[in-house]
Amino acid sequence: MQLNDLRPNEGSRPKHVRKGRGIGSTLGKTSGRGQKGQKARSGGGVRLGFEGGQMPIYRRLPKRGFKNHFRKEFVPVALADLERFENGTVVTEELLLQSGVVKNKRDGLKVLANGELTKQLTVALPCSKAASDKIVAAGGKVEVK
Repeated sequence: MQLNDLRPNEGSRPKHVRKGRGIGSTLGKTSGRGQKGQKARSGGGVRLGFEGGQMPIYRRLPKRGFKNHFRKEFVPVALADLERFENGTVVTEELLLQSGVVKNKRDGLKVLANGELTKQLTVALPCSKAASDKIVAAGGKVEVK
Protein backbone atom coordinates (compact mmCIF):
# COMPACT_ATOMS: atom_id res chain seq x y z
CA MET A 1 0.00 0.00 0.00
CA GLN A 2 1.24 3.46 -0.94
CA LEU A 3 0.16 6.91 0.26
CA ASN A 4 -1.42 7.58 -3.12
CA ASP A 5 -3.60 4.48 -2.68
CA LEU A 6 -5.30 5.84 0.45
CA ARG A 7 -8.92 6.88 0.01
CA PRO A 8 -11.51 8.06 2.55
CA ASN A 9 -14.29 5.63 3.45
CA GLU A 10 -17.25 5.53 1.11
CA GLY A 11 -19.81 8.18 2.09
CA SER A 12 -17.58 9.89 4.66
CA ARG A 13 -16.92 12.85 2.35
CA PRO A 14 -20.25 13.95 0.83
CA LYS A 15 -20.14 15.68 -2.55
CA HIS A 16 -20.17 19.49 -2.42
CA VAL A 17 -23.62 20.88 -3.27
CA ARG A 18 -23.52 23.56 -5.98
CA LYS A 19 -26.26 26.04 -5.23
CA GLY A 20 -27.92 28.38 -7.70
CA ARG A 21 -27.46 26.15 -10.75
CA GLY A 22 -30.95 25.89 -12.26
CA ILE A 23 -34.45 25.08 -11.07
CA GLY A 24 -34.01 21.34 -11.64
CA SER A 25 -31.34 21.06 -8.94
CA THR A 26 -33.81 21.88 -6.11
CA LEU A 27 -31.32 24.50 -4.93
CA GLY A 28 -31.54 26.86 -7.91
CA LYS A 29 -32.68 30.50 -8.16
CA THR A 30 -33.07 31.41 -4.47
CA SER A 31 -30.60 28.66 -3.43
CA GLY A 32 -32.69 27.38 -0.52
CA ARG A 33 -33.11 30.82 1.08
CA GLY A 34 -36.80 31.18 0.30
CA GLN A 35 -38.40 34.42 -0.92
CA LYS A 36 -37.24 37.85 0.25
CA GLY A 37 -36.71 38.84 3.86
CA GLN A 38 -33.69 39.52 6.03
CA LYS A 39 -32.36 35.98 5.87
CA ALA A 40 -32.60 35.91 2.06
CA ARG A 41 -30.28 38.89 1.57
CA SER A 42 -26.56 38.58 1.16
CA GLY A 43 -24.89 39.29 4.49
CA GLY A 44 -28.35 39.09 6.08
CA GLY A 45 -29.35 37.30 9.23
CA VAL A 46 -29.50 38.12 12.91
CA ARG A 47 -26.79 38.11 15.57
CA LEU A 48 -26.32 35.27 18.00
CA GLY A 49 -28.93 35.33 20.75
CA PHE A 50 -31.33 37.63 18.87
CA GLU A 51 -34.96 36.69 19.54
CA GLY A 52 -36.78 38.85 17.03
CA GLY A 53 -36.92 41.92 19.22
CA GLN A 54 -38.26 40.04 22.25
CA MET A 55 -36.18 40.66 25.38
CA PRO A 56 -33.41 38.05 25.02
CA ILE A 57 -32.94 35.35 27.65
CA TYR A 58 -29.54 36.68 28.73
CA ARG A 59 -31.29 39.92 29.73
CA ARG A 60 -34.42 38.28 31.18
CA LEU A 61 -32.53 36.07 33.64
CA PRO A 62 -31.30 37.63 36.89
CA LYS A 63 -27.58 38.10 37.35
CA ARG A 64 -26.04 36.75 40.54
CA GLY A 65 -22.73 37.20 42.27
CA PHE A 66 -19.67 39.29 41.63
CA LYS A 67 -16.28 38.45 40.17
CA ASN A 68 -13.47 40.81 41.00
CA HIS A 69 -11.23 40.95 37.93
CA PHE A 70 -8.55 42.80 39.90
CA ARG A 71 -8.23 40.25 42.70
CA LYS A 72 -4.78 39.04 43.67
CA GLU A 73 -4.23 35.30 43.43
CA PHE A 74 -1.68 33.93 45.88
CA VAL A 75 -0.06 30.51 45.57
CA PRO A 76 -0.23 28.55 48.85
CA VAL A 77 2.93 26.83 50.08
CA ALA A 78 2.54 24.16 52.76
CA LEU A 79 4.99 23.90 55.66
CA ALA A 80 5.47 20.24 54.74
CA ASP A 81 6.89 21.40 51.36
CA LEU A 82 9.68 23.30 53.16
CA GLU A 83 10.84 20.09 54.86
CA ARG A 84 13.03 19.27 51.82
CA PHE A 85 15.50 22.10 52.54
CA GLU A 86 18.58 21.78 54.79
CA ASN A 87 18.90 23.45 58.19
CA GLY A 88 19.82 27.13 57.99
CA THR A 89 18.48 27.63 54.45
CA VAL A 90 16.94 31.02 53.61
CA VAL A 91 13.66 30.22 51.84
CA THR A 92 12.79 32.80 49.16
CA GLU A 93 10.47 32.96 46.13
CA GLU A 94 13.40 32.30 43.79
CA LEU A 95 14.48 29.21 45.76
CA LEU A 96 10.96 27.76 45.69
CA LEU A 97 10.70 28.34 41.93
CA GLN A 98 14.14 26.81 41.23
CA SER A 99 13.52 23.76 43.43
CA GLY A 100 10.13 23.13 41.80
CA VAL A 101 8.01 23.53 44.95
CA VAL A 102 5.90 26.05 42.99
CA LYS A 103 5.59 26.29 39.22
CA ASN A 104 4.25 29.84 39.02
CA LYS A 105 4.25 32.53 41.69
CA ARG A 106 1.27 34.43 40.18
CA ASP A 107 0.64 37.48 42.42
CA GLY A 108 2.76 36.12 45.30
CA LEU A 109 3.31 33.21 47.64
CA LYS A 110 2.04 32.59 51.16
CA VAL A 111 3.24 29.92 53.57
CA LEU A 112 0.37 28.10 55.27
CA ALA A 113 0.51 25.83 58.33
CA ASN A 114 -0.30 22.57 56.50
CA GLY A 115 1.92 19.79 57.81
CA GLU A 116 4.79 19.83 60.28
CA LEU A 117 8.26 21.41 60.13
CA THR A 118 11.31 20.00 61.90
CA LYS A 119 14.08 21.96 60.10
CA GLN A 120 15.46 25.30 61.29
CA LEU A 121 14.79 27.57 58.32
CA THR A 122 14.76 31.30 57.72
CA VAL A 123 11.58 32.02 55.75
CA ALA A 124 11.62 35.29 53.78
CA LEU A 125 8.01 35.01 52.63
CA PRO A 126 4.59 36.11 53.92
CA CYS A 127 3.28 33.50 56.37
CA SER A 128 0.03 32.86 58.15
CA LYS A 129 0.08 33.34 61.93
CA ALA A 130 -0.10 29.59 62.57
CA ALA A 131 2.70 28.91 60.05
CA SER A 132 5.01 31.52 61.57
CA ASP A 133 4.35 30.06 65.05
CA LYS A 134 5.33 26.57 63.83
CA ILE A 135 8.49 27.90 62.12
CA VAL A 136 9.61 29.71 65.28
CA ALA A 137 8.73 26.61 67.39
CA ALA A 138 11.02 24.52 65.16
CA GLY A 139 13.87 26.97 65.81
CA GLY A 140 13.61 28.98 62.60
CA LYS A 141 12.97 32.64 61.81
CA VAL A 142 10.37 34.52 59.77
CA GLU A 143 11.54 37.58 57.82
CA VAL A 144 8.66 39.26 56.02
CA LYS A 145 9.87 41.60 53.27
